[in-house]
Amino acid sequence: MPKIAPHPDSFLAALEPDVRRAFLELGARRVYRPRSILFHQGDPSRHVILLLEGWVKVTSTSRTGEEALLALRGPGDVLGELAAIDGANRSASAQVLLEVSAVVIDDERFVRSLTQYPQVALSLLRHISRNLRESDRHRLEYVSTSSSARIAARVLELAARHGVDTPDGLVIDLPLSQRELATAAATSREMAARTLRALRERDVLRTSRQRIVVVRPEVLRSLCRSVSTDT
Repeated sequence: MPKIAPHPDSFLAALEPDVRRAFLELGARRVYRPRSILFHQGDPSRHVILLLEGWVKVTSTSRTGEEALLALRGPGDVLGELAAIDGANRSASAQVLLEVSAVVIDDERFVRSLTQYPQVALSLLRHISRNLRESDRHRLEYVSTSSSARIAARVLELAARHGVDTPDGLVIDLPLSQRELATAAATSREMAARTLRALRERDVLRTSRQRIVVVRPEVLRSLCRSVSTDT
């Protein structure tokens, strides 16, 4: 198993090297190309996917066909753990953004590992808790902040988790559309485009095709404190 560099806040990063190595050996190594579907919302599959390299977007589709970007997952993250634990169908879809190297673990082996390795169980609890807190924070944002503030918050989150520090600023180099950014902020594509245009005009950020460079993050943080409503 090659060395990996999981994100410091990720599921795998919390495991001691020996436990991580033993845990990853429970599954099989797989490589997925960009745009590959790891699983669909509603699928009855139960396997768990541990990301070693690459990025995945997690989305959910409403009964009316509206798709919402729920999260981005990268090195060290786990996908599909809820279906493995509760036996229900997939609650969301997962699609590869940038080529993924992963370990796929059968659900029964994954569940057994939670008793075999208490550190794995604790890390999983922290992972689920962190996701719940993030969801709660986003729901509060939806009723207490403006759309432009939510766009700024999502860009800051992307910069913190996925940004690369360069002389020009924090580069977010992920293939995400304005529509996906808008759904992540619970607003319209038009509002997202308007907000990004205003931020470009003030040189707070620069954008090109599927690329954002955050030049003045302090302005974005100030905008996040906005409490007006512009939907």
